[in-house]
Amino acid sequence: MDVVPLGDGGLPAGPVRREADPIAAVRSRPEVTRWVWGATAEVYPRLLAAGVRVERCYDVEVAETLLLGHEGRLGEPRSAAAAVARLRNIPVPPDPPQRSAEPGSQASLFEPRPIHVPLTDLLDVYAEQQRRHDATARPDRMRLLTAAESAGTLVAAEMNRAGMPWRADVHREVLQELLGERYAGGGEPRRLAELADEVSQAFGRRVRPDLPADVVKAFGQAGIKVRSTRRWEIESVDHPAVRPLLEYKRLYRIWVAHGWSWLQDWVRDGRFRPEFLSGGTVTGRWVTNGGGALQIPKVIRRAAVADPGWRLVVADADQMEPRVLAAISRDPGLMEVAGRGSDLYQAVSDRAFAGDRAQAKLAVLGAVYGQTSGDGLKNLAALRRRFPKAVAYVDDAARAGEEGRLVRTWLGRTCPPAVGRTADPAEEAGIPQEEPADSPAAQDTQDWTPGYASANSRARGRFARNFVVQGSAADWTLLLLAALRRALADMAAELVFFQHDEVIVHCPREEAEAVVAAIREASELSGRLTFGETPVRFPFTTAVVECYADAK
Repeated sequence: MDVVPLGDGGLPAGPVRREADPIAAVRSRPEVTRWVWGATAEVYPRLLAAGVRVERCYDVEVAETLLLGHEGRLGEPRSAAAAVARLRNIPVPPDPPQRSAEPGSQASLFEPRPIHVPLTDLLDVYAEQQRRHDATARPDRMRLLTAAESAGTLVAAEMNRAGMPWRADVHREVLQELLGERYAGGGEPRRLAELADEVSQAFGRRVRPDLPADVVKAFGQAGIKVRSTRRWEIESVDHPAVRPLLEYKRLYRIWVAHGWSWLQDWVRDGRFRPEFLSGGTVTGRWVTNGGGALQIPKVIRRAAVADPGWRLVVADADQMEPRVLAAISRDPGLMEVAGRGSDLYQAVSDRAFAGDRAQAKLAVLGAVYGQTSGDGLKNLAALRRRFPKAVAYVDDAARAGEEGRLVRTWLGRTCPPAVGRTADPAEEAGIPQEEPADSPAAQDTQDWTPGYASANSRARGRFARNFVVQGSAADWTLLLLAALRRALADMAAELVFFQHDEVIVHCPREEAEAVVAAIREASELSGRLTFGETPVRFPFTTAVVECYADAK
């Protein structure tokens, strides 16, 4: 490993030193406040395993991803080796395929390894990236975004190392309660088999409830036309098969997504250990490489139990996206409403919807997600009269998206140009289309990954409308995580979970009050850092519990 100190402008400020032991090289330099390296995922897990914590880093691969996106080139290879090739004007190597998730074990020794990049090349790429940052429309914001994303890679690695406290015995009890006994050979458990029989009896013939086409056909033979077996479509159907079918679907998802096999694969040493990937989607939202950590139904959360003498501090950002819309649109009325700690939707309803909170919520979410037909159009008109700058902001983003122009978040994350497949942007943005919010199906809708955007201009407009809000929210949460990580550095507390607007910290009971305060202070700081001085506040609903399921 070659190491060199950097001075102003990213230029070497001393001699290059060859270190035989990378871990010792980092450990012996506690005075270093920021490390520049090719990719955190390649370096930091080994350091953490050796007990070495890094305060800050600059991830060259993260920077390359953000800069390529800003230049309208998202989807091109983003590794440090690819950045070197572009700089040298030589053939650009493809990125290695993402390492497959290996439940309960380390990555395969035979999986592709990143191409080694010599230090001199890495320094040249770093200097070029600084120039490219300067060339963006708002360099300060873009640098902040790169720093925030780099911090996110540190948080993800530390969360992967810590794992979520998980009681396998409680998980088994829950499965037994819900699903009944397991049958030999891996077949459906008793309760699913019973429900399948009830469905078949209701139709008068054998029907496979796990096969949607078979169910749709059975309904058709009963004189009932349905297009799918989605909950919202069949729950109002008057037929005796509906009740057992819906219950079968709910339990089947739990069995497949978080059943006994999941428990064996992903829980070990008292910890649930998925692999969090920061910035896994174009909006900046996180994903996991296996384990389904972002899709845990509430009933399974009963198994997430703090260690003896410890607590889980579960914090949910309240009405995050409307508050972000207020901050980025600079709408005076919406900023004033979002500056209160009270219910934002109720405050909007008092101003524009005669106190009808439900209508106000539909209007705000319709503005963000583009659900503007029917009553949504009327609600949007009322919202526009009271909060014109907020509605104009997302309308402008939608128009830019429809016209194929690049659309950016507040800090400069860029929506990709229109290529690839047509998709429903509401679904791609993670809006539940058919299932309860705590079901795997409802939350298994991720926003567009690099290389996937809508070929349909209207659909892309809807996605761009949501992108500027959801992506800016992701920018803010990265800075929140960075601030919270720093605040927890001198505590025993550890970040163990994060998804979109929820953070979980595992801490000794006596630290819980300090952790709650740290979350509140991190929220205030990240709001100022991301959006500047505005009246907007980002309050959290925080619960200190022994069991995750008790937080909501």
